[in-house]
Amino acid sequence: MLQALKNLPREARDTLFLLLVIAWLIGPKVDSLPLWCSALAASLLLWRGYLSVRNRALPSRWWLLGLLLVATGATYFTYRTLLGQEAGVTYIVVLLSLKTLEMRSQRDAFVIFFLGFFTLLSNFFVSQSLPIAMAMLVGLLGLLTALVNSHMPAGRPPLMQAAKTAGWMALLGAPIMAVLFVLFPRVAPLWGVPGDAPAARSGLSASMRVGSIASLALDESIAMRVRFDGAAPPQSEIYFRGPVLTTFDGREWRPLQSSFLPGTQANAALEVIGPGVSYQVTLEPNNRPWIMVLDATDARPALSDYRALMTADLQWVADRPITDLVRYSAKSHTTFRHGPMVMVDGLQEYLKLPATFNPRTLQLANDMRRDPRYAGASSQTMIDAVMERLRTGGYTYTLEPGVFGTHSADEFWFDRKVGFCEHIASSFVLLMRAMGIPARVVTGYQGGSVNPVDGFWTVRQSDAHAWAEVWSAARGWVRVDPTSAVAPSRIGSLARLDAPRNVLTQALARVNPALTVQLRALWDAANNSWNQWVLNYSQSKQLNLLRNLGFESPSWEDLATVLIGLMVAASLVGAAWTLWEKHRQDPWLRLLHQAAQRLRRAGLDVADNTPPRQMVVLLRRHPGTQDTTLTALSGWLLQMEAWRYAPNPVPAQLGTLQRDFRRLPWPTAPRTKPL
Repeated sequence: MLQALKNLPREARDTLFLLLVIAWLIGPKVDSLPLWCSALAASLLLWRGYLSVRNRALPSRWWLLGLLLVATGATYFTYRTLLGQEAGVTYIVVLLSLKTLEMRSQRDAFVIFFLGFFTLLSNFFVSQSLPIAMAMLVGLLGLLTALVNSHMPAGRPPLMQAAKTAGWMALLGAPIMAVLFVLFPRVAPLWGVPGDAPAARSGLSASMRVGSIASLALDESIAMRVRFDGAAPPQSEIYFRGPVLTTFDGREWRPLQSSFLPGTQANAALEVIGPGVSYQVTLEPNNRPWIMVLDATDARPALSDYRALMTADLQWVADRPITDLVRYSAKSHTTFRHGPMVMVDGLQEYLKLPATFNPRTLQLANDMRRDPRYAGASSQTMIDAVMERLRTGGYTYTLEPGVFGTHSADEFWFDRKVGFCEHIASSFVLLMRAMGIPARVVTGYQGGSVNPVDGFWTVRQSDAHAWAEVWSAARGWVRVDPTSAVAPSRIGSLARLDAPRNVLTQALARVNPALTVQLRALWDAANNSWNQWVLNYSQSKQLNLLRNLGFESPSWEDLATVLIGLMVAASLVGAAWTLWEKHRQDPWLRLLHQAAQRLRRAGLDVADNTPPRQMVVLLRRHPGTQDTTLTALSGWLLQMEAWRYAPNPVPAQLGTLQRDFRRLPWPTAPRTKPL
């Protein structure tokens, strides 16, 4: 790119480079901008590039005013306001693009630079991922290169020279940035809220609509990362609990709203058994209040900035949606009991069935209850019978079950006999309820995969799962995963269904499958390190750092003291370096440089390397030099030259020349008469 720009005139080259940097900054936010804004910005940048290459005149200010009014109206029509984050980001992009069409001077370029820095920052409102950070680092270097280049007006300096200077500036500023990042008080993130995932991709949702999706694409995006303090539980016991679904209208499962009422936590009646499993979770933003923990957690997860509450269904929720990266510690017990041990009125909610739906499933339940083999059988016996039917009845776990009709459970049990976890869990719970056994659907994540690079368990949206809980007397709610009867590999091992691969994925897998897996593990580990040490660098980590530095009870006053102390120390180091650098320079050259600066202020064309005798010649030619001034300065400059080239110069004489420099009648710039 730089080589292609070299053949253009200086002004066109610099303009095109700046336009490319602006396009790079706007690119990552195209998905979050209105379509008209992206189209307008692209058109304006292309227009400005065309005018620059063709050396055409810039449009009049009336054109710009008209475009600004149109963009303002479009922004207001889109957001119904000109304030707020989304409208503000849209407006900044419009202003940045329009400003390029009136870039006539260095001052206009500076305005574009600073608007570019604002645009760069606004990309983090949408995403704070490692790829975005790397892209914005490139954009930062591009803006600094353009800024340095604008301060080199003479000649045609290569862009690579400006890029090297910008790189050194960034490197010199990196230690200060690191100190400010570590010690500057943490504040709540300002960036935006991510949207919901598409319905046709795997993932966790607040409800479960059965039978409306013909095929399911595995979403490989990361839901959370988990690090166990000791050995991880067996794969078959790793169930991260999410929404519990109780109400069914024939097509959609929804949570029971009474589970979220204040004071319902006691209804969970949780009793943990055996030693617990301690772990830390780094939860990705999901715009939901769900706090994902292993079944079951009786103690409040330790997380800052959010208040956690356990519902009557044993689900932990926050007081507001999780809109930023959250890290918390928890301790769970994979062996537990919960719920009432005897039949109570509240359990009737878990027996309700929608009228006129799934008649064949209801008939199947009646037939099984009347079967002499199950006369007077317990709930567990009936559960085992249904699980045996799933194991031996030719049922299949698939990502492409097709669209189900009104009677989804009937189609699963008798017609299709295929489905993914939501079909299987829903059909199982409906059959249990038809038998008079309270049951409900539980959603969450099951399993995960261990990253061999950093040892973290990675739980992806493709690990989203649905299972069942069945109530029985003296046992309470018991987890039953009917999918394990259809596809044991889905639960008991690291095996998962593979989503259909695209051409690039298939090509990489054919070339070297092991390398592909290793590269993915390395990238996941790098992303995890970015999350752990950058995005999740919280207030508690700051105070822990002070504690490691020797502060017994660190506070914000201690943090401010350390920060101010480092700033003072850095200032003293900078001052000492400046003095050392000044002392290291040749004092005669420094004095000659000061004389050249004084003469340039008077309007003389004097370079830093102009010798003293040549300065005398320039003074004699200068019309504004008075005789007394010429005599004094000429004598002083010739003494400077004589001292420099003397066989044995006396240091004291240089000191005399330095003192005389401050007393000399230096000429001043001629005054211009006002028009």
